[in-house]
Amino acid sequence: MALTLAEFNTAPAEQALQWLDGLYEHSPWIVERVLPQRPFQSLAQLKHALTQVVSQSGRDAQLGLIRAHPELAGKAMVSKSLTAESTHEQGKAGLTDCTPEEFARIQQLNADYNARFGFPFILAVRGPRGLGLNRHEIIETFERRLHNHPDFELAECLRNIHRIAEIRLNDKFGVEPVLGNLVWDWQEKLAQHSDPGFAELGQLTVTYLTDAHRACAQRIAHWMREAGFDEVGIDAVGNVVGRYHPATAGARYLMTGSHYDTVRNGGKYDGRLGIFVPMACVQQLKTQGRRLPFGLEVVGFAEEEGQRYKATFLGSGALIGDFKPEWLDQQDADGITMREAMQHAGLCIDDIPKLQRDPAAYLGFIEVHIEQGPVLNEKDLPLGVVTSINGSVRYLGEVIGTASHAGTTPMDRRRDAATAVAELALYVEKRAAQDGDSVGTIGQLQVPNGSINVVPGRCKFSLDLRAPTDAQRDALARDVLAELAALCERRGLRYTLEETMRAAAAPSAPALQQRWEAAVSALGLPVFRMPSGAGHDAMKLHEVMPQAMLFVRGLNSGISHNPLESSTNEDMQLAVDAFAHVLNHFTAV
Repeated sequence: MALTLAEFNTAPAEQALQWLDGLYEHSPWIVERVLPQRPFQSLAQLKHALTQVVSQSGRDAQLGLIRAHPELAGKAMVSKSLTAESTHEQGKAGLTDCTPEEFARIQQLNADYNARFGFPFILAVRGPRGLGLNRHEIIETFERRLHNHPDFELAECLRNIHRIAEIRLNDKFGVEPVLGNLVWDWQEKLAQHSDPGFAELGQLTVTYLTDAHRACAQRIAHWMREAGFDEVGIDAVGNVVGRYHPATAGARYLMTGSHYDTVRNGGKYDGRLGIFVPMACVQQLKTQGRRLPFGLEVVGFAEEEGQRYKATFLGSGALIGDFKPEWLDQQDADGITMREAMQHAGLCIDDIPKLQRDPAAYLGFIEVHIEQGPVLNEKDLPLGVVTSINGSVRYLGEVIGTASHAGTTPMDRRRDAATAVAELALYVEKRAAQDGDSVGTIGQLQVPNGSINVVPGRCKFSLDLRAPTDAQRDALARDVLAELAALCERRGLRYTLEETMRAAAAPSAPALQQRWEAAVSALGLPVFRMPSGAGHDAMKLHEVMPQAMLFVRGLNSGISHNPLESSTNEDMQLAVDAFAHVLNHFTAV
């Protein structure tokens, strides 16, 4: 019989401790310290409490916890002295069936890892879906993490220990994240489509209106119909639109969704998570035979990343009437215009103006998105409530000095353009940090025709500045540009600077943000508020209607725009539950 939360909350401490025996390998002290916090309103609250016990226990206790775990395919497995839980997990991952070559490689990795860090490598081998990683994935992860900084790697081991405990806890309570699994599986299947040149390398790239892009649209539309949407279609810019009708005709709609295109060699969850979470909610509503007092419109936006053409936010922009006809003449790397791509895809360009929505017909726009950063991961929190999408400004510039001989030009007589940009980069780093949530990046530095023995006479650079409010962004930009002028004056240089993009900040609508906060709180989780440093489709919808976003924790330190981008079925389930809570408590029509 599966354990229930009510039983756990009311049982004597000794009995409760016995029930959770083996949750953390040879470390019953973690459960002991969490028992006084009973009763827990949810399993999610219990899981978070366990992570906090470990977080607050100090480094020695954390090292002891890590060292209580066995090596993967190590001596304990060979001698059959693993705990029952570890035996099951390592066996499910196929580590008991390694080839001699795989076994030898893992043994060498274990030795190298212990020599570098002084503790065993910990990996939740049942993986983000709970089905088990294969041996290739395990070895690849082992090799990659061997190069981490020791402090970072210690934290990564603890995060994997918590994932192991989470899965074991689900087993003890008989909990299966059914809708989280569905969302996870949809994303895995959609990732089977990738553009030529990347698909052959096992990389995910889906750019606007390629064959892979159109296949994704068809598959999303198919799944929407299966989920129970009343209307499903692909519009004139390639957006996939599903509508679930309200209980009463004429009621307003709540809009949600995100994009299904990707960056080159990107991840499976950026954008797509925000399509599939509400789809799972619609499937649940349809199964229950329920209608809401408002309609739900889920949009898989066709383009957000700006990878094939210079124009970005084509999908969400079209819905607010911001599709510029001159974009149709833009060419991709192969000389194919956007107009030609649209015609080839069978889209009706003349219908694009008809896509503009009437804001009065909508309650607002909400979006679920993977965080694309490390904050939630580091705080052991599955969900975060977005307070604002950062405003941003971008520049392309060039510093001009004098190219001269590297051996004969004294250090105090140089007019070095590259060191000036390097000095600016250090200033940007320091100045942005003063604001807390501001960020600044010089992502491109190029010395045209540079040589190893020549002082750089020119240096081209990019500058990206972002902040939660426009005023904060503008203050950051003023200071950075003033510093550029001052350092060039001091170094005897000149510069050019062109502003290439400016986007306004998009603060969350208080009423919608509060609905996300209430949903997170109802799950038993702390409400953590954070800005979004990345741009999202919600920024475009913000121009015409209220919006608010929910972030979902990513694995691998929250990395995004990268094949390592990942999340768990459990966190996806919590996102579905939070979204369902918003729907069920959204009474305005």
